[in-house]
Amino acid sequence: MASIHWIGDSTVAFNNIFSYPQTGIGQVFNLFLKPDHNIRNHAKNGRSTKSFIDQSLLVPVYFELKENDFLFIQFGHNDEKKSDLSRYTDPNTTFKENLIKFINVANSKKATPVLITPLERRWFKEGKLINSNHLPYVNSIKQVAKEYNVVYIDLFQESRDLLLKLGDTKSKSLFMQLKSNQWENYPNGIDDNTHLTHKGAVTFASIIYKHLLSKGEPFDKILLDNKGKNEI
Repeated sequence: MASIHWIGDSTVAFNNIFSYPQTGIGQVFNLFLKPDHNIRNHAKNGRSTKSFIDQSLLVPVYFELKENDFLFIQFGHNDEKKSDLSRYTDPNTTFKENLIKFINVANSKKATPVLITPLERRWFKEGKLINSNHLPYVNSIKQVAKEYNVVYIDLFQESRDLLLKLGDTKSKSLFMQLKSNQWENYPNGIDDNTHLTHKGAVTFASIIYKHLLSKGEPFDKILLDNKGKNEI
């Protein structure tokens, strides 16, 4: 049995009933796995690559990883926060260095690292999607993936393309755009363009799933395919 160990921020992290319908991508990825494989979701709200390491959150990941497991690495949202030195990383130096540390941990355990670019924020102005702050970090992830021969999924571009396709109004259902009294946990509603609803989490998880499945080994060993999908 192989496990996917997922490290990242709140766009990935597990949510309980008290923050529902907010849902992390890693929270729903079990939907795409064959039986006997599972997700170990180590992602934490508000973490960057720096704070994840500084707070020793990588330690249990190191000890839990085993041969033939997978380490999914998805950061960027909090690394770009220059006003918070406990989280900020420079995209061309410290961010890259931290990604390499994560890759080395996976390789040392004979696990497969996967780099995933950060989910795009749903920022519209006058019906147009605003240019993202993520791009320097996205480019660094691609560079590290190429240099270290690591699979990467460009969730940033895929999510941005989907937002452009759906537009301002239709994309709201994917994010925590809730009206007053729509959900018990948010009686005053919420205007959140970063965090996902369950629908949004499944939508973006499916993008990651499809790209990994198309790559074949070793991902096809743990991911569902279309065979027998209509069986009862």
